[in-house]
Amino acid sequence: MNKKYSYLIVSLLLSVLTIYPSFANNSKGLSKKKSKELYSIETGYTIQKVRTANFKNKTNIIASSYEGTILAIDFDGKKLWENKLSGFMVYDIWCADINGNGNDEILVANADGAVYCINAKGKTLWKHQKNEVPMYAVCTVQKEGTSYVVAGGYDLSVYYLSAKDGSLVKELKSSTYSKAKPWGANKPKAGLHYANFLRPIKKADGTDMLAIHGSSNHMQDKGIIYLFDVLADQPLRDIKITASATIGEFRTSDYNKDGIPEILLGISGHQNNVGTVRVDLAKEKSEQYKLKKLGFGYSVTQPELINDQGTDKYLFLTGNHISLVATNFSSKSEEKLETKFSYNDIWKVPGTNQLVLASAQSGGSEIHVIDTEKSGWKSAYEALKPKGKIEQIIDNTAKIRKDLENYKKPKSERDPLPVYFMTSQTKNGVAKKTADEIKSKYQSPVFLGGSHMSQAENWDRSAMPNEKYKKRKDRRRKYVYSQEQAVDHITKWYKGEPGIAYWGGHGNDPYMFQLSTTKKIIDYADGKKTVLIYPELEDHTKDFAWVMDDLFYPLAKYAQGKNANIFVRTKHNFWQGNIYLPMWEPVMDGGFSEVFVPSMEETTDKAMDISIAGRAGVWASGAFNSWGTRAVPDNPSFDRSRQFSNQRLPNHFLRHLVFHMANGAQYINNLAVDSDYISVLWELVAKGALYVPKPNEIVSFSPVHLSMMTPDHEFIERGSNAKWSTFYEESKESYFDNFVFSRQNGTWPAAKVTPWDFSSYAGNVKDRRQNFLPNYSNGLVLITPPQAGTSASKTAKRKPLKENLNPIYKNILKEYYTDGHYYYSADGTQKYNANEYYKTIEKDIKESANKLPLTVTGDVAWVVAQTSPTNLRLTLIDGGYLNPSDKVATVKLHTIQPKSMTDILNGETFDTNKSEIKIEIPCGAFRFIDIELKKSL
Repeated sequence: MNKKYSYLIVSLLLSVLTIYPSFANNSKGLSKKKSKELYSIETGYTIQKVRTANFKNKTNIIASSYEGTILAIDFDGKKLWENKLSGFMVYDIWCADINGNGNDEILVANADGAVYCINAKGKTLWKHQKNEVPMYAVCTVQKEGTSYVVAGGYDLSVYYLSAKDGSLVKELKSSTYSKAKPWGANKPKAGLHYANFLRPIKKADGTDMLAIHGSSNHMQDKGIIYLFDVLADQPLRDIKITASATIGEFRTSDYNKDGIPEILLGISGHQNNVGTVRVDLAKEKSEQYKLKKLGFGYSVTQPELINDQGTDKYLFLTGNHISLVATNFSSKSEEKLETKFSYNDIWKVPGTNQLVLASAQSGGSEIHVIDTEKSGWKSAYEALKPKGKIEQIIDNTAKIRKDLENYKKPKSERDPLPVYFMTSQTKNGVAKKTADEIKSKYQSPVFLGGSHMSQAENWDRSAMPNEKYKKRKDRRRKYVYSQEQAVDHITKWYKGEPGIAYWGGHGNDPYMFQLSTTKKIIDYADGKKTVLIYPELEDHTKDFAWVMDDLFYPLAKYAQGKNANIFVRTKHNFWQGNIYLPMWEPVMDGGFSEVFVPSMEETTDKAMDISIAGRAGVWASGAFNSWGTRAVPDNPSFDRSRQFSNQRLPNHFLRHLVFHMANGAQYINNLAVDSDYISVLWELVAKGALYVPKPNEIVSFSPVHLSMMTPDHEFIERGSNAKWSTFYEESKESYFDNFVFSRQNGTWPAAKVTPWDFSSYAGNVKDRRQNFLPNYSNGLVLITPPQAGTSASKTAKRKPLKENLNPIYKNILKEYYTDGHYYYSADGTQKYNANEYYKTIEKDIKESANKLPLTVTGDVAWVVAQTSPTNLRLTLIDGGYLNPSDKVATVKLHTIQPKSMTDILNGETFDTNKSEIKIEIPCGAFRFIDIELKKSL
């Protein structure tokens, strides 16, 4: 064995791993309530991370909110202080006494690209920032009695900072030591990683080592652990990780108390395939404990070594489950505790047996403290029902459902359009009762049959000339069916149903079923609705152009006039990018408007505010008759390395779907988690309270629209490469930042958007996070096909945009042109830089807003539709997707004179004599306001 490795092992054998040294064996200041096995503290915030810190020899809770606010709270629930910092997401918190004053400082790695140091009174002592690339990890280490703050992020470096003032001491670039080897197409350079985690490990002589978990892909890379002497240029050693999925947590234990540390790595992935990797540094080996199946959902496993009423065990928090496992990793020992909600974080208070849980992922606002020494802690955890915002959401939804009982659609409104719930569960409980009643009384919504299937057709592809798709298979499917078996399996779903929806293929393999098989199924349907779902059709190469000609265009021609649809459930920039490539031109010309349905699979995406502008734009243009949306448990996961997305109360789904349907979405692909809860949406559609408009009924589109020319290649590449996270190049980043749509690849989760980015100036969005409910305060700025000088005006079957929209737009539309990188003149001869020309468009958007009936500001999503010649329907929605709270919408009247404004469900009226009207939206809720006009619009 190499001498330096031998030295390391000897040192480790004599060492005690100390994470947060100033906390060790210090339980002073814990709550007077500590005799309880579980109690809760209301904060008023959506708490995402929890830690503990010592102030004046008392242990306190440190928490960060969704907004990025840092709070200090004592264990009796008293808020000591709060610091709002930058208003951007907090990725990591580290607490330690770095200046020797007896109080811990709080170090924060922030998504705005900065590291902050906060003192025990909540004051920011210093800030270090080199760029705007998110800082992802932070800790402290010591060398020769000097403390250093160590931080790293997506700019692919680790920084040693002065504890005194945050000044740079040393930059350690991953390119100088990383052994990362990316794979596949469109991969980044080898030998680069970001610091997924930074943690100190103490040696026997009292000095620290720095552990860096380096990763290059937040969805698929297991990463490598590099162990460094403090301030060293090269690692002492590196440890490759064997795991079933990517790593989302890094903690430590010493389960046998021999002073030899183990690293515990929590796996991030589907809950049926997660667990913990234990890395034994002394024995140079690792082992994985794979948890027993936990059900559908995506989460990070967070491991802690606890004492359960006198016995040491591992506790693994995964979604809404705690799994307790013996320290020998015996699978027979696993004990599973299941509760109603999932929680954003867990922290063990050093020197105690207390655990601190952050807020419930479904929008909670409490912190929960558990004492695992108490005999009743398990049952208390399983029975835990948070109050605060969670309770408000449940009560507010119940009130909407109650108010809806007495609602009757005005005779002046047309009958509701058909809305297709494609994958809703309607077999049990309240959901079944609600669905049965709707089916017996109403024409809309329509509940489709169908199911998910694990089999695909095993057919002969040997004659297929395209080598890429000849070999493509979806590893989640068993290719075992003959054509007859496939047809028999699928056609059985039609029995007793108005139609079915199922996967016709996938981006991994569009040919799960040969074309003739799908044609047979459409023929069998004999006019019943058939929706063929095709997820993740992201390929923008010539190979997929071949697939379009070989599969999709023949299928679309066959489906015309047969009540069959191709549901294009794509990702990333598709509807403002890929769809404008030549291969899709026959679709965009409107020749298949009744067949194709634009939808999105927005997991790991970070620009949902743009995708709705893209889908609404192609729909409003006439290229498509309908559009669709999707809501599934991993929707909130914009960063799989921190995948806390197991919301058990689907209120975020409910508001997301209300918003999209109020913007005209008719095809709903939904895995609701809690169908009893989501069933209120079905009632809202059936009774017409949720008005699903046609394109010519919406009057909240901005008169300014952005038309897409053939998209820039680099815009397509960077916008669709959301998995690899090591593309950052300091010398090139200013170039890529100057795109119209920027900072969308894997380098920028939760990062600031630039002032000239479309999301910022058009959508009123500040970061790349879960922007499903953007404000668009000057009206939704549509992204459309060009209206002049192209096939859109010469050969397209669809009508010009102004003829598809409400008559108010006939003479007020203003068109701008882009390829995703630059802006252009209408004839394409003049090119303008995004970071300069955006001011012209921004000014036009603001001025054009005055030509709309009204606009709305506030942290709310909104839509206005004309429901009769003299009535408008204003839909207002709490815009905090994962951060719900009571909101206030400011409605500014422009071109209309209301006779009255009334909430159609609870009857509240508003003063129409004011030019600005304040309307409160309860936490997690939405309101439908009827505006009766003095004269026709």
